[in-house]
Amino acid sequence: MKFRPTAVGYCRSDVSGIQQSWDEDQIRSAAKRRGYDLAKIVVVDGRRNNRPLAGLKATVTRTRAEAVFTPSLAHFPGEDVPSDLMQNTDVITVSPENTYTRAGGTS
Repeated sequence: MKFRPTAVGYCRSDVSGIQQSWDEDQIRSAAKRRGYDLAKIVVVDGRRNNRPLAGLKATVTRTRAEAVFTPSLAHFPGEDVPSDLMQNTDVITVSPENTYTRAGGTS
């Protein structure tokens, strides 16, 4: 049996709007294409949740995820990958396709 690293998806419904289902499908597809086992997609509404990243960070810890997939940087406050999230995981954006590594680089 081949080991597949675990990943978590992250999507803000207030950012995705009517294309939320499309964004979730793109997260699933990108994770599969890169060989990850997608444990869960965390969806939050940033208008109603003043700590939208709390659930994501808890899920990353609980699942021991090695990566977080998100549609774009627009789903993070200030369109920046949170540094505390990158202490434990790589962050991969679907569009444009970038990888923000734990070491702080992009590829």
